[in-house]
Amino acid sequence: MVKHVPGLPSRMKLITVKMPEIYVEGLDELVKTGRYSSRSEIIRVAIRDLLKKELWMIEGE
Repeated sequence: MVKHVPGLPSRMKLITVKMPEIYVEGLDELVKTGRYSSRSEIIRVAIRDLLKKELWMIEGE
């Protein structure tokens, strides 16, 4: 479940991303197994976790 980060807008913006086919196949497998509802959800979760680790934790220190 993706949680809203306080202070950030909850409105979604469409972006286009190019990635290797093997990544897309992996995303599709995660959706197929039911772990996520869509490719978009997986990518949002991954980006949120990266930002938490690389950016937001640093700013909070």
